[in-house]
Amino acid sequence: MSESVFLSGDENWWRQAVVYQVYPRSFKDSNGDGLGDIKGITSKVDYLSELGVDAIWLSPFYPSALADGGYDVADYRDVDPKLGNLAEFDEMIAAYHAKGIRVFADIVPNHSSDLHVWFQEALKAEPGSAARDRYIFRDGKGENGELPPNNWPSHFGPTGWTRTTNPDGTPGQWYLHLFAPEQPDFNWDNEEVIEDFKKTLRFWSDRGVDGFRIDVAHAMKKDMSEPYPDIKSYDMENIPLDGSHHLFDRDDVMEIYKGWREIFNSYNPPRVAVAEAWVPAERRTRYASPETLGQAFNFDLLSAPWSAKKFKKTIEFNLELSEKSGSSSTWVLSNHDVIRHATRYGLPKKTNFEKWVMTDGTSPELDREKGQTRARAATMLLLALPGSTYLYQGEELGLFEVADLPGQVLQDPMWLRDGMTRKGRDGCRVPLPWEKTGSSFGFGSGSAHLPQPAWFAGHSVEFEEAQEDSTLKLYRAALKLRKELLTDETLEFVPSKRKVVHFVRPNGWHNITNFGKKPVALPAGTVRLTSAPLVDGKLPGNATAWITT
Repeated sequence: MSESVFLSGDENWWRQAVVYQVYPRSFKDSNGDGLGDIKGITSKVDYLSELGVDAIWLSPFYPSALADGGYDVADYRDVDPKLGNLAEFDEMIAAYHAKGIRVFADIVPNHSSDLHVWFQEALKAEPGSAARDRYIFRDGKGENGELPPNNWPSHFGPTGWTRTTNPDGTPGQWYLHLFAPEQPDFNWDNEEVIEDFKKTLRFWSDRGVDGFRIDVAHAMKKDMSEPYPDIKSYDMENIPLDGSHHLFDRDDVMEIYKGWREIFNSYNPPRVAVAEAWVPAERRTRYASPETLGQAFNFDLLSAPWSAKKFKKTIEFNLELSEKSGSSSTWVLSNHDVIRHATRYGLPKKTNFEKWVMTDGTSPELDREKGQTRARAATMLLLALPGSTYLYQGEELGLFEVADLPGQVLQDPMWLRDGMTRKGRDGCRVPLPWEKTGSSFGFGSGSAHLPQPAWFAGHSVEFEEAQEDSTLKLYRAALKLRKELLTDETLEFVPSKRKVVHFVRPNGWHNITNFGKKPVALPAGTVRLTSAPLVDGKLPGNATAWITT
């Protein structure tokens, strides 16, 4: 392993950090094979340094058959050879640390790949064996065990159970997978599983990884006692608030995270973690506790409409939660699992996004100008809030969702497993455009693993570098100014018009966002940055201004 530059400094660096999510396979391809890779990420360290982010978060880069975009992990302590190797990973860490940028890794603890050595061993082992106890195997129902143990579904439909075939070719037991069949769930009552993940956390921390994003953090621990409850949906409203659900948000998962916290705190500065926990907001603070993971994603704005009332209410609520947990809030508008926010804000209210994608983005019609304008305003608002902001690759270019990907190129397991009724998430995972021309707009020397639309040329880094009012330059300016203005983690809302959100930070940093259509007067002070040009000194509709007093 090469000597990494281990970053020291304030142990609370993460509380108001800006973290940039890298989806490795779609970021930058260094060798022309159509897949982004570790060397490609290293090659863009100057770009991300100039952008002004504090950390990058890498979506899974582990060996994987890509049954679910890399979230089917075959080896938790290695790099997928299609993306690079550990030596190249060490070089990447050193390059980003040299620029003062920290690195998060994505940990996928609920399930492994079916190609994981443990699962392959389990398939060859006898029912009741130690190998099978690392996962969740059960006998089937029916006269010959031909029916699944219960009716639990998969997130990728229609069933969460798959039957195995014994070494002699006869039908065997069933195993649980809350996601794809290629993603068997671990048994988190098994001590070997618990200890192996501790080993994984130390492995990457020792290589210089500064933090971890915990995938499906609300799952893992399960109550597999019979009789099994009838579960037809995993919608959040079906999860009780007392930690008693058989599969999700169980109180006993916190014991796992307390063990992880001991590992995190053994480093200086302590390693950081953020939970992807799709749980009722009242339960989110448990994941963000200093005794557990320390921070949890706030996804509330991912589903919020463009509304001053909704944004203000969401901000107030999440700041209250952060105060209760002792953590800082996390703000996010886009990630690898949702429609890009420039698209969401350009579609009519109450649009069903899944149905819209199934029309190849033609009905209803997307208002690109409105979506772009609102997205710029929303990002500036987020960056002014107390807490940390998570950006998703390409949003700094104002990228829209690629909704017209043809069925034959789709990679998301939702597409086939749901009978081709949902296109899934590939539209936000299309490789980035770095140049105005080329077979993949500078992503690589050849084609990309997902086709890019022609309009990517006008959103490429090369194109936006030459435009004074580009979204890229707005992001750079906002992130630079944010570092200058950063202050205590509090704000005060200023009484304002119904369609305006106006708050001020302790040092006189005002954020004014106009959610309406008519221009509004700005308060006295120095205008430091706006998401759109002022109109006769007033802030136009769908725009944000930062003012200092």
